[in-house]
Amino acid sequence: MTNVVFVAPYAMAATTRFVDAVAHVPGARVGLVSSDPIEAFPPAVRLAVAGHWRTDDCLDVDQLTVAVQRLGDHLGSIDRLQAILENVQVQLAAVRQRLGIPGMTVDVAERFRDKQLMKQAFEAAGVPCARSRRVSSVDDVHGFVGDVGLPFVAKPLAGAGARNTFRIDRGDQLDGWLASAPPTGPDPMLLEEFVAGEEHSFDSVVLDGQPCWHSIGRYLPSPLAVLEHPWIQWCVVLPREIDRPEYAGIVELGRHAVTALGLCTGLSHMEWFRRPDGQLVVSEVGARPPGAQFMTLMSVAHDVDMYAAWARLVVDESFDPPVRRHAVGAAYLRAQGLGHSIVAIHGLDRVSTETTARVVDVHLPRPGDAPSGTYEGEGHVIVRDHDTAAVEAALHEIVSTIRVELG
Repeated sequence: MTNVVFVAPYAMAATTRFVDAVAHVPGARVGLVSSDPIEAFPPAVRLAVAGHWRTDDCLDVDQLTVAVQRLGDHLGSIDRLQAILENVQVQLAAVRQRLGIPGMTVDVAERFRDKQLMKQAFEAAGVPCARSRRVSSVDDVHGFVGDVGLPFVAKPLAGAGARNTFRIDRGDQLDGWLASAPPTGPDPMLLEEFVAGEEHSFDSVVLDGQPCWHSIGRYLPSPLAVLEHPWIQWCVVLPREIDRPEYAGIVELGRHAVTALGLCTGLSHMEWFRRPDGQLVVSEVGARPPGAQFMTLMSVAHDVDMYAAWARLVVDESFDPPVRRHAVGAAYLRAQGLGHSIVAIHGLDRVSTETTARVVDVHLPRPGDAPSGTYEGEGHVIVRDHDTAAVEAALHEIVSTIRVELG
């Protein structure tokens, strides 16, 4: 029996699906740590876990340590400590170190979490990445601009998913930002050279230090561009033909980048760019499963359950590399207009039968829902086809036809 503690601060649907997957690994006995009460989790999860401990703050190492110890008193010696949220990975590593639980160490977790440490590791390993600098004062910002110039991207050192990330293109934008909310010693930021080009993802599995599988996706357009323009409907395409020569460079580079950060066993999500001149540039990597429906997209593209595959990877340290069988894409439906809640969804009846036949998953927002304010929007439509071009055409039709209205 393998005793696993899963830290899921809140009973969000995206998180509970991973908890359920781990609980259904043969031979796994799962204890759950959360800030939400156990009653907030779906009945299937409540039945599947063997114990629960509620703690006020899942980001507090001392509280997490106590929670894991108490579950250990109930389950027995803890063999695995897991979570999918990026902002808890360093804390989990610290608890592992305190209690002697195997898994990702603090230094590795910090390299994935702190973008400046990540860039330093990339530079030391010869991984091409955008020029960047940690800044904690107005003078630091001006020094970076003097060396790199405009435009640049400002990021939190430990952010995820483009949250609180923005681009500075002009001098007046720079002056406005520094006058209103400049970086400080207690609240530093990472400034990064703006990289123009096509943005992609590289999701990969490392097993015992060896890369053994990968998936490639393309963003249409970049998440940052979507956040800057509320009218843009974001799409992601996972092409079927990822063994083509055009991707050979990123396969080698992506594997090098992930192992340079020290990942021993796990699934990671990397974002990278192809510049107009063809040069590849790595943006950043998260040592956790991807969000934004990517696990579903990869499941559909490979005809496997990637949630279950990830669970076996982190519990049993085993992974059977799936084969890409389809092209898959997601159209993320973002609410448009002025208002604080969704009032209608238009255009569903105008989507062609050809596109409708390719749809494999739909999540539509409900009237009255509040807008999420993220590039993922309020709903999504996932399509599949053998032909990548057909998937791209279907996505184009969906985002051109369906409109979620705010009012």
